[in-house]
Amino acid sequence: MATQFDKKKLIDNYKNIKNLLNTTNQTHKRGNAARLIAVSKTKPAAMVAALFAEGQVDFGENYLQEAITKIDELSALDITWHYIGSIQRNKTRDIAKYFDWVHTLEREVIATRLNEQREGMSPLQVLIQVNIDNEASKSGCCIEQLPALIETVSACQNLTLRGLMVLPSKESGDAFMRTKALFDEMATRYVLPHWDSISMGMSGDMDEAVAHGSTMVRIGTAIFGER
Repeated sequence: MATQFDKKKLIDNYKNIKNLLNTTNQTHKRGNAARLIAVSKTKPAAMVAALFAEGQVDFGENYLQEAITKIDELSALDITWHYIGSIQRNKTRDIAKYFDWVHTLEREVIATRLNEQREGMSPLQVLIQVNIDNEASKSGCCIEQLPALIETVSACQNLTLRGLMVLPSKESGDAFMRTKALFDEMATRYVLPHWDSISMGMSGDMDEAVAHGSTMVRIGTAIFGER
């Protein structure tokens, strides 16, 4: 993985996104301001370290083996690592060991495995990924499966259920609104003491996502450049 990069451009990009997000949070008068997850997949540890020095704490990774290398290399830094990739059964042990947050929990068997493999550590913060537009090409549980999955995760002592994550269809005009409505519905149906997070929105739709209740926006290319 190359380590040569334009540090000034990286930091300028980062500050631009932070300013945009701050303006968006202020525009929508969000008390619980949406936080920035810098999606650092395919980018070197040196870029992560440079942004950490600028105050960025939350970083998102999709590819497990690449992420583990970076996490080990940057272990002296107090980074909060978010796993935002798909989860196969053979990945759960390392995800449970290395990450602070998981955004892409979509099956009960994965919840059970993460719970077992997180034993002896602080609880893993988890979001349930919902396939909000029921797209065959996308991961996430369907809306009808969500209640059962909430009940399973809530019973896991080593997992803390925080909310929902979505990757809406580009053609979906109201996915953010429907996600917030679903989030609110689950909050009234179940006792969920830590239910406070919605991970939705990327570079092109950050403002709309925050307007509809996103508490985490996942930004990659607009900060780090093309992959």
